[in-house]
Amino acid sequence: MDLGLKGKVALVTAASKGLGKATALELSREGCRLAICSRTAADIEQVGREIAQATGNEVRAYAADMSKGEEITALLDKVRQELGDPDICVVNAGGPPPGNYASTPLEKYPEAVELTLMSGVRLTHGVLPAMQAKGWGRVIFISSISVKQPIPNLLLSNMARAGLTGFMKTVATEVAPTGVTLNAVLPGMHNTDRVRQTAADAAQKQGVSIDEVLQHRAQTIPMKRIGEPAELAGMVAFLASDRAGFITGVSIQIDGGAHAGLL
Repeated sequence: MDLGLKGKVALVTAASKGLGKATALELSREGCRLAICSRTAADIEQVGREIAQATGNEVRAYAADMSKGEEITALLDKVRQELGDPDICVVNAGGPPPGNYASTPLEKYPEAVELTLMSGVRLTHGVLPAMQAKGWGRVIFISSISVKQPIPNLLLSNMARAGLTGFMKTVATEVAPTGVTLNAVLPGMHNTDRVRQTAADAAQKQGVSIDEVLQHRAQTIPMKRIGEPAELAGMVAFLASDRAGFITGVSIQIDGGAHAGLL
């Protein structure tokens, strides 16, 4: 299926691995002129070379920390100078560390808000004006199933991602007449470093192996397996296309059926 994205400028943040990397590759395969970033220059530059070689399309790689407002501003300036204003912005950031109420000190809350909530707010503020002026744009948030069903021992992530969902839904309604859509994808358990990190934390507490924890978690999913990043990336590409032009302000779970609620 041709999604009509050839030549669109797409920015994907936190794209050196996992869901961000898979999404960047998918958008490049659809013909987007791609900008990607991560904290470490060497890592993201290597990914940029890999994607460009795999797709034959233009990829620009930048170092930027999503928890720092000044680096987000600098990133957007560089993308505009080298590629133009983003038509598509995929908002992604690494999650805050695991922990519950008892184990999470107060000083960790602002850090989580900066990384997981304010990075999305800042990116949206940075790309929306040009999208509205053009009458077309897509902002897509890679969030978490936790906004519908909080995940134990991920207090900071549950809190910050719920706030980002409220921001997304509100802004989506406000800008809907301008041709710009905002949506979120809610990954459940996918084969990523983040999932292995939380599994390692649980394994240490339980005195078992990481693989045992992952196998047990897979059995709680109706599909009896953990998802692959490419399975989420396909939905992001669809939401970025004209075919999804009448979809805005929604959060779509991609979790193998794990979310138990009706809505």
